[in-house]
Amino acid sequence: MFQTHCYDAWLGGDARNTWFLKASQVLGTAPAPLFLFLAGISFALVTDKLMLKNLRPTEITRKMAWHGVEIFAFGLLFRLQEFLIAWGWAPWSDLLRVDVLNIIGLSMILMALACGITLALCGPSHGRLMLVVVATTTVVLIAVLTPRLYTTWRPTWLPWWLESYIDGCHNLGAPQSWLFPLFPWAAFAFAGLAAGFILFGGVLFNNQNTSSTAKPLAWFAAVGTAAIIVARQLDHSSIQLFFPYDYWHTSPNFLMMRIGMLLVIAFVSYAWCRWGLGARGFSPLIQLGQTSLLVYWVHIEFVYGRFSLLPKRAESIPTATRGLLEIFLFMLLLSLLRTRIDWKKMFGSGKVRDGVQPA
Repeated sequence: MFQTHCYDAWLGGDARNTWFLKASQVLGTAPAPLFLFLAGISFALVTDKLMLKNLRPTEITRKMAWHGVEIFAFGLLFRLQEFLIAWGWAPWSDLLRVDVLNIIGLSMILMALACGITLALCGPSHGRLMLVVVATTTVVLIAVLTPRLYTTWRPTWLPWWLESYIDGCHNLGAPQSWLFPLFPWAAFAFAGLAAGFILFGGVLFNNQNTSSTAKPLAWFAAVGTAAIIVARQLDHSSIQLFFPYDYWHTSPNFLMMRIGMLLVIAFVSYAWCRWGLGARGFSPLIQLGQTSLLVYWVHIEFVYGRFSLLPKRAESIPTATRGLLEIFLFMLLLSLLRTRIDWKKMFGSGKVRDGVQPA
């Protein structure tokens, strides 16, 4: 994420026409699906805990949907912050841009509704298995509907700011590749939801301890590898079900490819944290992952905003790389400050101490 944004914002001149920037942009397609996928896995983990507490489906829906509303509100606040910082040259329509935080929030609301309805119909005994089925079916439906919703089935009768949540048109009259509409991006969250219930809900595997997590994750890697191979073969096939065929933006084949990569990444990440260097001492990646929303929010201002560390679109590859290293170290320090200092204790948490209630 840091690498993609830094090179995109700072490289200028001939450096923008090199394979280096193109490779960086290809790698940059991974973070957004990963954020949504992990949101789905986390959603499944929390929902499973609520189910173990015997909460009613309506209560689970209310609690989880509220978390989605909070994330969506953060997305709107982020857009407002960006607009205020860019005051004077940013168009007002930027306030309504569909960004990844907006879609994470909306995806969580949709997952909450899906969980509530499924649990109400199937009950807790079969609920987890049916949630895997419902989430997987939703992924398939999104994959099939996306090509049509971007072309012949575009909901042009909606206001542009609402249509943008379906096909990412913004106010430009056509779907834009740099936005994050529900189709196809919500599919990654529902894929994470299915994976999460398989991991934590005992669906297909009896996960009674932490070590048993390796087995389903190994199967994830195997299924993901197969999905990548199948997606590649389908892309090179002469048979195409959707026209016009846009592999990088609306193709079900590319969606399958990316979900396959996410499943492989899930296993590799587990292996790194359990058996690799991530299990031996301090890991910067794990540290940054604990404060991902904070570092995402802040680093944008120091890369694209008025407080950019380097002049935009004016630097060479070595200079931009130096700026990338500075951003990485600064965000790592910020993350450590957030997690290693007890801010509630420093500024007073409102709890009674030594029999005295703070004013």
